[in-house]
Amino acid sequence: MTNPIFEAPTNDYLVPDFGRLSAADYVEAITEGISRQRAEIADIASDSSPATFENTFVALERSGALLRDAEMAFSNVYPAHSTPEIQAAYKEISALTTAHQNDVLQNASLFERISAVDTSGLTGEDARLASERLRDFELAGARLDQAQKDRIRAINDRVAELSALFSARILAGLIQHALLVTDEAELDGLDASQISAARDAAQDKGLDGWLLTLSLFSAQPALSSLKNAAVRARLFERSIARGLPNSGGIEPVGDATEETETLSLAQEIGTLRAEKAGILGFENYAELALAKQTAPSTAAVDQQLKTLAKAAWTNALAEREKLQDVAGGEIAASDFPFYLQQFRASEYKLDAAALKPYFELNKVLTEGVFFAANKLYGLTFTGRNDIPVYHPDIRVWEVSNADGSALGLFFGDYFARSTKTGGAWMNSIRGGSQLVGDKPVVTNTMGIPRPPAGQPALLTLDEVNTMFHEFGHALHGLFNVAKYPSLSGTAVPRDFVEYPSQVNEMWAHWPEVIENYAHHVETGEPLPTEVLEQLKASSLWGEGFATTEYLGAAILDWAWHQLAPGQTVEDPLAFEEQALREVGFDPSIIAPRYRTGYFQHIFVHMYSAGYYSYIWSEMLDADTVEWFTENGGLNRDAGDTFRNVLLAPGNSLDPLSLFRNLRGRDVNPQFLLERRGLVA
Repeated sequence: MTNPIFEAPTNDYLVPDFGRLSAADYVEAITEGISRQRAEIADIASDSSPATFENTFVALERSGALLRDAEMAFSNVYPAHSTPEIQAAYKEISALTTAHQNDVLQNASLFERISAVDTSGLTGEDARLASERLRDFELAGARLDQAQKDRIRAINDRVAELSALFSARILAGLIQHALLVTDEAELDGLDASQISAARDAAQDKGLDGWLLTLSLFSAQPALSSLKNAAVRARLFERSIARGLPNSGGIEPVGDATEETETLSLAQEIGTLRAEKAGILGFENYAELALAKQTAPSTAAVDQQLKTLAKAAWTNALAEREKLQDVAGGEIAASDFPFYLQQFRASEYKLDAAALKPYFELNKVLTEGVFFAANKLYGLTFTGRNDIPVYHPDIRVWEVSNADGSALGLFFGDYFARSTKTGGAWMNSIRGGSQLVGDKPVVTNTMGIPRPPAGQPALLTLDEVNTMFHEFGHALHGLFNVAKYPSLSGTAVPRDFVEYPSQVNEMWAHWPEVIENYAHHVETGEPLPTEVLEQLKASSLWGEGFATTEYLGAAILDWAWHQLAPGQTVEDPLAFEEQALREVGFDPSIIAPRYRTGYFQHIFVHMYSAGYYSYIWSEMLDADTVEWFTENGGLNRDAGDTFRNVLLAPGNSLDPLSLFRNLRGRDVNPQFLLERRGLVA
């Protein structure tokens, strides 16, 4: 059978025929794509004519079209529908693409060729492309001697291998550490849809009872609802034991036997990254990573994290005192989320379970997320049933501008399944750029529990916020007007990319928006005005816990990536404990959002030495929320300005200059401190 990726797609957005693609097809297409780009790069490097911007930098951007298409298709399928065959293909593909990237960025002839280009007269996006690509080559070791290049290559290959293994073991850990409950009374506090989902999950595994599946987080969502403290403790214990040797003494659910230990992988990855940084002339990997970010220095990030940690912990302890009054005694880390909700219900008269019927998934999406995008940017959304998808759960919409012109496609994949990695994310199937001439195709993926057959999917308030957040990333990708693929859409520094998505969260609670989507699923009644006021009044409640939980993970990431070259972590758990306690955190009271053993962001994905970026970006976000408020909130003038000035350029200009163009000044961190309740 012909590989579908080698065929021209029959749909107008050039989406590959996912239904016909096998794991072997992805491997074959990526292998062939590498071969073709290798030949294209050889032609660029050996060109006998004088080196120019067009015949080097632009030619390099044009190269690798098949590889780009195949990689983007696979990068969507792997985390969202990771069958055993796809997992095996990922290991092979990761090794192939890492080796190829080494080949490209350490190609002496190619580097000599692009270095020969006179870039002094370049302006705008052309200048940005040249500076970004030259920096990429230098940070990959293009100026090193051959022995050093070989060592960098070996490190990159090994880290890619370890990361693929880490990813597979995380998925296995999510499955094996799920909590099986055999007495339905122990699920008191969960709603009918959650109980039904747990029942279905158990049946899918051939088990009797109810299976509470895990998300990536330490504090599992069910902890805020389960009334039985012993069940909360068991669920929490299974969650934080992921990645430990011998599963941390946890009995795997069912008959699963796959290896789930990841601490040894983290140890080796940390050591190798530190060594790589040293070869490239950096003191540690964090310093190397910041060479591509907006943060000015490791000292600046370090100081910001420590300052915020002190204030957050003070707030968290004050919250804990109130919670212990509610509980009538000392509470454990597994109890914190439950009593946060109990206090919110009693103090602010907010019942999380009672709120869910007002947040039906389709209503939130179409009358909330899409509604806000229409009011701000004039966008309209039309369902497309003719576009190939990689799982039946996925829905597709064509997105059009206010003048009716086509903007791109949006894929929504919202329900949890056993083949999907936990968490939520945005991705691109096609990036869209002026140079290659295609339109963007973007995806949003979440892990919402599937409701019983015939029942509506009801969201928690956190899931509502996440839906708006991820759509902010989608807008960043859809609005791209950059010429060059490598500078388009969300291809911005890691500590800037979360900024636009965090801004989009503001519309989840904007009166005009929430009044439009928050209607009771059975009665149609709108969310009462007094509840809206209670939501606003309670907005700062729990920020001590939430900020501490997040900062704990950011501090772990920072500690792992400030290892000096040659330094090895002998005991990851002791290292983790020390890193948290050095900033005044007690992980027995509040666990970090991710512990080392399941910190996929930094050991698999691109957030290594970059998890701080969420809070760094939030400074820009909080300031921009103030800008929207000053400019009338939800309206086309403000929306179009934000779209054109900040979202559309992608990485074609320095990202912080985009913020200055919007605000007329540098960021004011005071808005973030007030939002997080970190000011006296």
